[in-house]
Amino acid sequence: MNDKLTFRYDREADILTIEKCLPYAEQESEELSPEVVARSNPRTGEIEGLEVLFFSTRMQQDGSFDLPITADLRRAP
Repeated sequence: MNDKLTFRYDREADILTIEKCLPYAEQESEELSPEVVARSNPRTGEIEGLEVLFFSTRMQQDGSFDLPITADLRRAP
């Protein structure tokens, strides 16, 4: 699986998508906090994508927001 993160913003829907792989039918969805949805691998439970709803509204409030996840960031090979 690709470990690189892809960020996409849909202006019309106002959704920021962060993903390690493209969505697929078997992925499970769970709302982690209000308006933050995680898509995870059904076998491992690993989060493979996040959707942040009303992204521009969140950014206009104070210019930042916290995601309810932890990350192990490192340079991709």
